[in-house]
Amino acid sequence: MTAAPFRIGFLVFPDITQLDMTGPWEVLSKLPNSQTFVIWKTRDPVVAGGGLKIVPDMTYAECPQLDLVCVPGGAGMNALLEDEETLAFLRRQAAGARYVTSVCTGSLVLGAAGLLKGKRAATHWMSMDMLKEFGATPVHERVVVDGNTITGGGVTAGIDFGLKVAAEVAGEAVARGIQLAIEYDPHPPFNAGSPQGAGPELTARMTQAAAARQTQRAEAVKRAAARLV
Repeated sequence: MTAAPFRIGFLVFPDITQLDMTGPWEVLSKLPNSQTFVIWKTRDPVVAGGGLKIVPDMTYAECPQLDLVCVPGGAGMNALLEDEETLAFLRRQAAGARYVTSVCTGSLVLGAAGLLKGKRAATHWMSMDMLKEFGATPVHERVVVDGNTITGGGVTAGIDFGLKVAAEVAGEAVARGIQLAIEYDPHPPFNAGSPQGAGPELTARMTQAAAARQTQRAEAVKRAAARLV
């Protein structure tokens, strides 16, 4: 008898950071005997940050029980922190999933759903302290595994996250093969991918540029956390 496929579902939403999804998708869609889905409230195309259109495969109501559910991040996740339809979907899926996962600020949505209490977790560096509002312990690492919860850091950490998940699901040999197939051998031209490498001046400038979004996010996080008490 053929084993049932390993079902992977990526949540999408307006103003998602598409690389948060497409990075791990490129890795996890290559897992043997797996199915990978894009899920949203409707089947209408979702417009990501930067304008890329992503077409969902199915709605929340149509989604079967997943083996792995993943929440990417992006500016649009602010609205999801108080979106009970989305949070209820994640709670339902988490109850039966083998892995509950996120990339970048998607971890805050897991937190708003009550799925990170007592867990170690990662997120984008600008939002790291917000994890504490949901009873999580922020960890400044590219990928954090805590039981069946796996969280990736900011944006490009999604590829590292995907490879770590692939190793958990199918073994290190499979994950190494996928890494070679996609030639993931990063050598960035600048050491500016973290506050430590970028230095205080650039970090301050980028933080100021995102101040309005981050203020709105912090306020939504506090409201979402208050509803979990």
